Formats: sequence, C-alpha cells, structure tokens
Amino acid sequence: MDLKQMLMASVNLNRSIEQQKGLSWNPERRLANAYVALDVELAEVANTSEWFKVWKTHRGKHDEGKTPEETLLVEYCDAFDFFLLLASLKKWTAVILDSQDQLTAIAAKKPEQFLDKQYLILKQMLFKSYFNHDQSSFAHAWHLFLKLGLVDFQFSPEQIQAAFQQKNQLNFERQQNNY
Repeated sequence: MDLKQMLMASVNLNRSIEQQKGLSWNPERRLANAYVALDVELAEVANTSEWFKVWKTHRGKHDEGKTPEETLLVEYCDAFDFFLLLASLKKWTAVILDSQDQLTAIAAKKPEQFLDKQYLILKQMLFKSYFNHDQSSFAHAWHLFLKLGLVDFQFSPEQIQAAFQQKNQLNFERQQNNY
C-alpha cells in the first residue's frame, strides 16, 4: 500500500470538491465536518459488516452485484479517505506516512473475536484527538483502523489500495456530474 500516494489522492479530491462547490469555511468548521464524516463512515463500516448483530446467522450487507466483502471494502475505503483527510487538515501526515513501515507488524497481529470493544476504543481515540487536539490519540485510532482492515476483515494492502483508487476516481467523476 502506497500511503503517500493515497494521502495525496485524498488531499487532491478534497481540494477539488472545495473548489468546485465554492466552499470557503473556516478551518475549525472544516475540521469538525471531516470528523463527523469519518464518524459516520466508521458507523457504515460497522453496519455493513454487521459483526455486532449477534442475532443474525448470516451477517454482512452487500450492494447489488457485489459480495458482502466487496461492499465492506468500499465502505472501509470511504473511512480510510477521511482518516487521510483529517491527517492532512491537522498536519498529522507523519502519522500516516510513518505507519507505512508498520503495515507488516500490524498485519501480523491476532484478530479480535469480538470487535465491539476495538471499535469503541477506536472511536474514543478519534474523539479524544478532536477535543484534546491529541496527535497520539489520532495515531492510536489510525492503527486500530488499519488493524481492523488488515487483520479483522482480512483485506490485503493491495485490495485496500485498489479499492481506494477506484473509489477516489469515482468520487472525482461524481463531482464532474454534479453529485
């Protein structure tokens, strides 16, 4: 996974959207909006995977023509994009870029049997990074998110990168078509 390239793609998409939509908001409003967007995307990841729906035998929602795993990967990449955007907005890109060397170690971790606690910790760290302007909490949330994708959902770095690039291209096309 080329995190530097992915980071630049995320930043370029965000700049394009802001320019096309004529968004001129102050940095705090932009930041709060990005955190809310990431929070919603993380909830969509949970809702798509349905790990918490212990009452269901067959878990995993899917879009028409896609498997549950393909649908989950797209949702995961939506959240991935907002993590990258936040790192850029907060000038915490080193957190992202430094994790490039940690991907193998993260992928070697043991999967969680129950994802509820990991998910709640991830969200807690994310909110702590917002309210306390705490880069280390953001880094913790980012690493938990990477583990969720690489270990718990068993996506390969190549799958994540390819799906991210496809979604980034789709988002550019959507903007050209007045999405």
